[in-house]
Amino acid sequence: MKTVCVIGASGKLGQYLVQHALDCGYAVVAVCRERSVGKLARFAGRIAINPGATNDREVIRKAVEGCDGVLTVLWPWGVHQYSSGTAQAVLDFAPPGARLIFSCGWHITMDGRDVYSRMFKLMEKVTARIGRMLRAVDVYDQIEACRRVFASDTRWTVVRGSDLEEGESQGLPVWSRHVGDPVLASNLTRRTDFALFMVAALENDELVHEAPAISAIMKDEL
Repeated sequence: MKTVCVIGASGKLGQYLVQHALDCGYAVVAVCRERSVGKLARFAGRIAINPGATNDREVIRKAVEGCDGVLTVLWPWGVHQYSSGTAQAVLDFAPPGARLIFSCGWHITMDGRDVYSRMFKLMEKVTARIGRMLRAVDVYDQIEACRRVFASDTRWTVVRGSDLEEGESQGLPVWSRHVGDPVLASNLTRRTDFALFMVAALENDELVHEAPAISAIMKDEL
């Protein structure tokens, strides 16, 4: 694998993805909104930047051409099918055989066997309702985006993260097929480690067609 595309590169998670990909020796193509290009200034001369909305099919088509892997931040901005439009463009235009890694939260479930606390489910409903009311976030569109990925025959992985925090790396997170597994005892993951797991997944064929739920390693496990 030589070249990877980072879609949503200007966000906090996206910038970590770019850095980890560069650290691994990949050539990086970045996609971000035109007004956010300045956030990638520290990578000047090291990456190629394709400015534009991540659900713009023409922008994605050009960006992923020739890429061996695509790292996509599925953020549910607005109420205009941002997540599902982004996911569909990646699925449609990524080169055959490319590794496609998508990010989302624990709330996404692939087989319905995840176990959530009452508080988690309540917060998900409140967030979804308020987000739609304010026309700022559409959690249901992120669910639709992942449904399309799960139905695809591409070489995808959907990485599901717990609550994220800033801080120094604690190492590669642990993962399970289902939320509720005791191994996911921690509900916090460093954002840099979420990105680290996504980049590592590019070369991990065991994660093809998996939706790993991840979290940090508990201190008593170190």
